[in-house]
Amino acid sequence: MHVLILGAAAGGGFPQWNCNCRLCHGVRNGSIEATPRTQSSIALSSDGERWLLCNASPDIRAQLCSNPELHPRKVPRDSGITGVLLVDGQIDHATGLLSLREGCPFDVWCTPNVHQDLSDGFPLFRMLEHWNGGLHWRPIGIDDDHREATFDLPDCPGLSFTAVALTSNAPPYSPRRGAPTPGDNIGLLIEDRQRGTQLFYAPGLGELDDRVRGFLGRADCVLVDGTLWHDDELIRAGVGQATGRDMGHLALAGEHGLLTELATLPQTTRRVLIHINNTNPILDEGSAERAALTRAGIEVAFDGMRLEV
Repeated sequence: MHVLILGAAAGGGFPQWNCNCRLCHGVRNGSIEATPRTQSSIALSSDGERWLLCNASPDIRAQLCSNPELHPRKVPRDSGITGVLLVDGQIDHATGLLSLREGCPFDVWCTPNVHQDLSDGFPLFRMLEHWNGGLHWRPIGIDDDHREATFDLPDCPGLSFTAVALTSNAPPYSPRRGAPTPGDNIGLLIEDRQRGTQLFYAPGLGELDDRVRGFLGRADCVLVDGTLWHDDELIRAGVGQATGRDMGHLALAGEHGLLTELATLPQTTRRVLIHINNTNPILDEGSAERAALTRAGIEVAFDGMRLEV
């Protein structure tokens, strides 16, 4: 399978437009070695021609322009994107649908929880009905009793998708904010049936249990939540009061952090971090934290990165 990293940063991108933290200031004036990143989104394909957009960030137009695989090629109005899959209903993963309005109708795969939030609290589905019929909802069936759902997509022949309910948080405009239920946030286990390889994609990961560890352990490549180094990172940087756990993201460092979990995976597993917040010191390529990742064999995703799994 082909994977395009369209954007690797968390909400707000890097540098964030209104942030003067050490890292955002440093990348602007060149005092640190760091690469700007747009907000988190990837595209998947089994044939290199038809692409499934996984999350639609507010930066989607610039991301499409930067990736020739997604340019129009056949008719006057065209795109390499054949559908959209949302792993949650967060602003930084869904707002880009507004910028895709000229291409409607689009099939959008998401859980009932996400569809509800994007129909009521932030009514993208209803707003976009005014453009050629808007978005066609294709449900991913996760509920309290069924925490995984396996399905195929017609435009990704040869790939099999398993949606995995994750513990994270619902968006601020959701009635389930602070009390999420299965389906507010999912990870994806994607299998290339011909090659027998698997990718686990989870840009929002608040907690790990043995069920989720099992999916991580099966994958040949994990592309997972690298939002924060410390749980209280925003507080340390003086830019906010929320912790990583408040937002639904498991920090990398600490006794029970994600780095400890990634260290238990087989040595052959490719480990890549995505959805990286502008305060995370791993963005500074000369930092001790980045060096620790390098020693551990963990990569940091960047815009334009390409993976073959």
